[in-house]
Amino acid sequence: MASTEYLPTTANIHASIAPDTDVAAVAKAWLSSFAHAVQAKDTALILQAIHPDGWWRDLFALTWDLRTFQGQAKIKQFVEDRIVGQDEEVGLKINEGILEAALMKMYDDLQFIRVQFALETRVAGGRGVAFIVPTPNDGWKAFILATHLDSIKDHPERIGPLRSFAPNHGKWEDARRREQAFEDPQKQPEVIIVGAGHSALGLAARLGTLGVRVLIVDKNERVGDNWRNRYEALCLHDTVWSNHLPYLPFPPNWPVYIPAKKIANWLEHYAEVMELNVWMSTLVTKATRDEKSGKWSVTVKNTKSGDERVVTSDHVVFALGFGGQAKVPDIPDRDTFQGQVLHSTEHRSAKDHLGKKVVIVGACTSAHDIAADYAEHGVDVTLFQRSSTHIMSTKEGMPRLLAPLFWEGGPPTDIADRIANTIPVRFSKLLGTRRTKAIAEADKEILDGLHSVGYKTNDGEGGGLFWLAMKRGGGYYLDVGACQMIIDGKIKIKNGTQIERFTPSGLKFEDGSEINADVILFATGFGDQRDAIRPIVGDAVADKMPKIWGLNDEGELNGVWRELGTDGLWYMIGNFAWARFFSKHVALQIKAKQIGVFGTRYSAAPVM
Repeated sequence: MASTEYLPTTANIHASIAPDTDVAAVAKAWLSSFAHAVQAKDTALILQAIHPDGWWRDLFALTWDLRTFQGQAKIKQFVEDRIVGQDEEVGLKINEGILEAALMKMYDDLQFIRVQFALETRVAGGRGVAFIVPTPNDGWKAFILATHLDSIKDHPERIGPLRSFAPNHGKWEDARRREQAFEDPQKQPEVIIVGAGHSALGLAARLGTLGVRVLIVDKNERVGDNWRNRYEALCLHDTVWSNHLPYLPFPPNWPVYIPAKKIANWLEHYAEVMELNVWMSTLVTKATRDEKSGKWSVTVKNTKSGDERVVTSDHVVFALGFGGQAKVPDIPDRDTFQGQVLHSTEHRSAKDHLGKKVVIVGACTSAHDIAADYAEHGVDVTLFQRSSTHIMSTKEGMPRLLAPLFWEGGPPTDIADRIANTIPVRFSKLLGTRRTKAIAEADKEILDGLHSVGYKTNDGEGGGLFWLAMKRGGGYYLDVGACQMIIDGKIKIKNGTQIERFTPSGLKFEDGSEINADVILFATGFGDQRDAIRPIVGDAVADKMPKIWGLNDEGELNGVWRELGTDGLWYMIGNFAWARFFSKHVALQIKAKQIGVFGTRYSAAPVM
């Protein structure tokens, strides 16, 4: 029987944390009990430390996978399979030294004592995080427990005191040139990353500190062009504190919301400073794996010279972002339309359409950004809303969602990442219900104004922004000004029907209405990411690839940050925060495979 999912509020658990609670003493007692239970390999004792309706999220430490177990029955099975079973290979040990004991107050009626501690397995080091709560009669229990992979034994990141102390007199420049060209046949890349966006760069930096040779290839001319060449009005909607790259935070004077061209230049700077091996203007045309050797042969072509080269590696990582092919609905009579049709990826600036009448199909982030740019330039623009949109202002929403972890004065980024990603995704939806209501109340004036002009909104399936981001990778707009333009009529709204067909002068809708346009711009997202990989790896490999992104039954993301159906084939993806955090886990998995200590994945059934 499935366990009930709920927030452990005072009313739900029939207990509360007293103001005079000795947080350190409670944390020490709980951790000691849990550590002894693990050492004894006693399933019953381990379960005594966890709430019957609690959650255990493992981030590659004990499963070499992303798994979430909720409720006593599922946690018991996991414990017996991976910790106490006769064939157990993990060798889990809990360090009783407390790294942190803190009162964690989310709401007046929702509080935890947060405990952070070290753990180790036979081959790796890790971190544990527990959110513990009182019970009426049975002491303190972990309502959320997470075990994080953090290092591979005897192979630490070569940073800080482990960096090279050897002086280099006049040899560095030539050595870098030879390294980047991979001239030495004995030092070919162990990993090839396809794509040079932030996900790729962060992963390459992580692998580099672990001593893994990496080559990044990208069809664009310059690192950062994936941001530099997009529409002029593009700006990051996540805050600067959540967007740092591994090892190199943004300068403290940077704006909270970073313009796209600014982040593009930073990525180019990052690749240079971190000494990443990047081949730009390089297209990957084919990648095949030899079953006997396990090596990948990757054919790359320089788009300027036409030269081709086959590079071998142990791993191929696709880092192509959320976009497969640009997705444009198949609407009848397109060839009759006498104006211009383009996808948002082809759009550059509102100045390209001055004096024109524009219809934007779609009503999420890109659509609003582009519509606002048109409105600011006096262009007649209509936003066609096919379905309702989740709206949250950055002013009211971001502090409620990201503070205090990812905000001015917050903890170091690696600690903030660990705490934030301790929370299971489905549990975060329960939290999201509260946060979404609070944000909506704060945004009431904007939302009421939108509704008054017919704009349709939703609550993100109850979970708000993060839930939609993880389930769909979209469906929302983080308002930075376009909503007021809609309310003021500077951006027109069309909805309540669907497109029937193109006409010579615009679009006709199913309710019989028509709208004239010179330009129809589709801000309708992208297709399946696997469609971009299939022509490179071939049908036999592509047919084994699970779905990429979206949530499985456990609430974990499909197909990302672990192998993609074939040994040595990976997909690296995520916004800046997720990519930064999970780049470490991907790098550690690859390192473990390279040195032969990778264990057996304990995986849920893939979503195909």
